[in-house]
Amino acid sequence: MAAEQRKLLEQLMGEQLLAGPGASRAPQLSITDPKVCRSYLVGTCPHDLFTNTKQDLGLCPKTHSEALKSEYENADDQQKRKWGFDFDYMRDMQKYIDDCNRRIDSAQRRLEKTPDEIRQTNALLKQIGELSRNIEDGLVEVQILGELGGVNTAVTEYFRIRQQKQLKEDRERELKALSDTSGPSGHQKLQVCDVCGAYLSRLDNDRRLADHFFGKMHLGYAQMRKTYQQLQKDLQGRQPPIREEPAGPRGGYDDRDYGRSGGYGRRGGGGGGGFGRRGGGRW
Repeated sequence: MAAEQRKLLEQLMGEQLLAGPGASRAPQLSITDPKVCRSYLVGTCPHDLFTNTKQDLGLCPKTHSEALKSEYENADDQQKRKWGFDFDYMRDMQKYIDDCNRRIDSAQRRLEKTPDEIRQTNALLKQIGELSRNIEDGLVEVQILGELGGVNTAVTEYFRIRQQKQLKEDRERELKALSDTSGPSGHQKLQVCDVCGAYLSRLDNDRRLADHFFGKMHLGYAQMRKTYQQLQKDLQGRQPPIREEPAGPRGGYDDRDYGRSGGYGRRGGGGGGGFGRRGGGRW
């Protein structure tokens, strides 16, 4: 426990600062050292996305150095291509996305839904989630317009919100009807989040759904999926540089790791809301 706490402090403060002014200072790692977390250099380390959640990955075994991250960010594109750390980042994310996708598939099978029932339910949940967010944003806009004196515009926006509410109620009725006619009775009220694999009740109110959509675990997987999809586009046609370093967990990479059938592309693109197969948001 003490060792983990010290490692965390080293990542936050830097090993040299933690050692104190009177202690001998350890040399700074080079940016290409295999002990440095390349995911942290390029973007966000997966270990930092799920702290204090059910998917907490624990402390990253590699070094997080603010100085090296700044060095990477200030490097030109040619140097970044030479390092090829974005390939390491993509591989790390694919590993966790693949694990999540397997959990989602397993959870879906346990609900014994037909593919068509899953598709219809996910489509309705996506629409309900988007409508809920549009209504919330619209109410905030109406309040701001009222304070600024834009009464006519505020009234127009308010009527649009009422239409959105009616449409949301229609979709909720469709979802309830689908729930009553599909799946085994013990699972009729359950649905699997298409981004993080969590179970939630379809009868949860808007606040509980919002807690899920904006929860740390959901947002972590949504961010990871979106970043992974963007990296796939950015790195298309490029080959990772050849390195003389051992392959293994989060060290080096293997060309076979990229573009496998279990990767993110199988699930579809995604941001913070909705249910494609496998899609953007989660609930």
